[in-house]
Amino acid sequence: MDKIRQNTLHGEVAERIRVMITQGRLTPGSRVPEKQLCEQFGVSRTPLREALKVLAHEGFVELLTNRGARVAKLTKTTLKNTFEVMQSLESLAGELACARISEDELTNIEALHYQMLAYYKSGNMKEYLLANQQIHEAIVLASQNDILIDVYKNLNQRVHRVRFTAELSNDYWSKAVAEHEAMIVALRARDGANLGQVLRRHLRDKLEVSALDEMAE
Repeated sequence: MDKIRQNTLHGEVAERIRVMITQGRLTPGSRVPEKQLCEQFGVSRTPLREALKVLAHEGFVELLTNRGARVAKLTKTTLKNTFEVMQSLESLAGELACARISEDELTNIEALHYQMLAYYKSGNMKEYLLANQQIHEAIVLASQNDILIDVYKNLNQRVHRVRFTAELSNDYWSKAVAEHEAMIVALRARDGANLGQVLRRHLRDKLEVSALDEMAE
């Protein structure tokens, strides 16, 4: 991994660590290896610790008194509460997107949808999940609401490892694809109320297949 230039300060450090957490390279409950990360990124302890403060505020890490930081665990309660908020955010984003989406944005989302269908038919789960994620993010961006987009990005990163990596049964997978088909139909028709309902239901279903039984309360 390339070293970070000193003039990018703690923002890029925070982003690097955020990615490591969402990708599972820093696991829940593990200590954040400050010395190792400083050497890896080519930065001093000051920007790293400022980055950890940012990540603690976002819920990615927990600061330990005089003992550094550790990656926050995602509990059942936290996951349920986060998904409840995200259901409302994506539902609202869908309603706004139907009123504001451009033809280019719609064309891009449709292209992603057809790519996702191809991955579904070929059984390529990894690429399917990536295209799935890009569709949801594109709909949120099409809302053209900067506040909604910022809040969504933060929450989505926190539950990414559950939302887009949970094992899917064949029944759930086919149902999820059908819901994505309904999303495209609603977008084409600029039917915000319908798209909002589909997105809310889609996230509720996703929560039900997440690994809740393996999490602490």
